[in-house]
This record gives sequence, C-alpha cells and structure tokens, in this order.
Amino acid sequence: MDGLFIRSIEENMPLEMIYLADNQEISQRKLIVKEINDDYIRGYCLLRKQMRTFKRENILSLLPESQSKKRYLH
Repeated sequence: MDGLFIRSIEENMPLEMIYLADNQEISQRKLIVKEINDDYIRGYCLLRKQMRTFKRENILSLLPESQSKKRYLH
C-alpha cells in the first residue's frame, strides 16, 4: 500500500479508495495523497474538493484510479 501512496504523492496520481468511517459507514473516495505517516494519510479528496485525513487502519481497498489517465495539479 505504501508504494501506491508514494506514487500518488510523486505523480499526483489519483487513487480510488474504499474507506470505513468512524461511524461505520463505507464510502468510496478518489484522492491524491499529500502526506503519509504510520497511522494516517492526508490527501486531497476529489469528491469533497478539500484536504481530508484518513486512518490507515480503516482503508479497506486501494487502487490506482481506473477511469482517467490525466494528472491533477492540486
């Protein structure tokens, strides 16, 4: 998973993520990772159009964005 986070940071590559929120709701997000640490990732959420923080332990699935090859400049 760290390889995808690093690639997202270096190439501004969007990732598709399935995430379990603290309220137990599952959501699908597209984001560009900006920072990573042992417990959290911080990135620009393309759905909410703002920076968001996600707990690494709550990430259920992570893949490179499949629908577009373009790079975002956020």
